[in-house]
Amino acid sequence: MGERFDTAAMLTSASHSVASTDRVLQVLAVLAQHGRAMSASELMQKTGLARSTLYRQLARLKDWGFVSEIDASYAPGPLSLQLALGFDIASNVMRVARPEMVALSRQSHESVGLIVAVNDRAVCLDMVESPHSLRCSFEKGRSVPLRSGASAKCVLAHLPEMQRRAVLDVFHAPGGADWQAADAELATIREAGCATSAGEVDAGVWGVSAPVFAAPRQAIGAITLMAPLSREQGQEKAWTQMTVVAATRISRRLSPP
Repeated sequence: MGERFDTAAMLTSASHSVASTDRVLQVLAVLAQHGRAMSASELMQKTGLARSTLYRQLARLKDWGFVSEIDASYAPGPLSLQLALGFDIASNVMRVARPEMVALSRQSHESVGLIVAVNDRAVCLDMVESPHSLRCSFEKGRSVPLRSGASAKCVLAHLPEMQRRAVLDVFHAPGGADWQAADAELATIREAGCATSAGEVDAGVWGVSAPVFAAPRQAIGAITLMAPLSREQGQEKAWTQMTVVAATRISRRLSPP
């Protein structure tokens, strides 16, 4: 699924054309990949940035806590460590969810995804593919707008209120009729405990999505079963129940005792 990337090669090839707004991220990416503290000269060589430009980016990163300076060398700072902790948490969710996703896929003979919200996108963290063919927008690492389809609506419905409203503002005129209708639909999904859709994102694809919780009332994503409409006939009730049960089991393993 294209999960491996040659980051060093990407950074080298992009060094002469990187946009000014991305230079700070380029510096941070080089530091993250290098594995030890780097001098300004080393960073200049790896990024292709002029010394004055490099120091401006380093100053911004230090101000935000993404970079620390020790003895004229630079390394990832405390905020970078917090990002790493967030990655570890996501990895733990995937580790816990994977066995239940595999079991659900084997039971239903359909594809199962683990979906989370990132800004205004629904991102697929992991996917267990069906033995049968299925053409859909989700695969591991891909995303769709947090607007249509069972996965997006289920994840959006369970976001904290302020975050949910901010996302709705992206796609609808704040307070307008469409905004109100979308908000009401999300309330119905929360009450039902799952969301279903047919052909909203991909023509001919049916899906059911149930929230995954790390603590009571703290949803961290959703489990989604996806299947062609041609195979969904007569299976909707059973597949919905299977998906809700799988999500509940994952939530129990993630929630503290």
